[in-house]
Amino acid sequence: MPLCPTCQVPSHTQFASPDLVERIVYDGFDRAADPAWPESGAATLDDYARWCGHLCGLTCLRMALGPSAPTLFELRDGALKYGAYTEDADGAIHGLIYAPFAEYVREAHGVNATVHRHLTVDEIVGLLDQGRQVMVSVHYEIRRPHRQSPGRGGHLVLVTGRSADGGLHLHNPSGIDAATRTAELTLAEFEPFFAGRGVSLH
Repeated sequence: MPLCPTCQVPSHTQFASPDLVERIVYDGFDRAADPAWPESGAATLDDYARWCGHLCGLTCLRMALGPSAPTLFELRDGALKYGAYTEDADGAIHGLIYAPFAEYVREAHGVNATVHRHLTVDEIVGLLDQGRQVMVSVHYEIRRPHRQSPGRGGHLVLVTGRSADGGLHLHNPSGIDAATRTAELTLAEFEPFFAGRGVSLH
């Protein structure tokens, strides 16, 4: 499923109900009470509630693939087969693991995925200029960029392009409203949240 550069990138959240994201991430709203969970493609409510908080990267992939992309949990099932996530004996989930994820994307979806273990902000701009979209590791509080960043990394967003003045267009799987789900940040706003790694898609 090649990326479509002429298609507008859809906006999706990793939680099935976009209007509940703020309550889930800040107020402890029970994910198992999300009424839209069947739309995620999860087989059961328990599976949805356990996994949805870990699927920011696959939500980025789903957005990059465009309107005909599989459901989020179809992508999860595919990524699991490639080892892009691992589970401990106690049930703890680890991932997204970049190398097997990139292999999955290339083989299952026909998309050229390249892992960037060391990536600068300027290099992101260069990848965008090559027609790529870039999944980047940032702190989840990038949804509130006017506050001081509490750290770097731990969450994935999709950088889809840049503005004429050099700002970055982001699609955030855990954005709490329309303005933070599809946001535009200056490089100076973006950099303090950025962990210096990612995966580019073409």
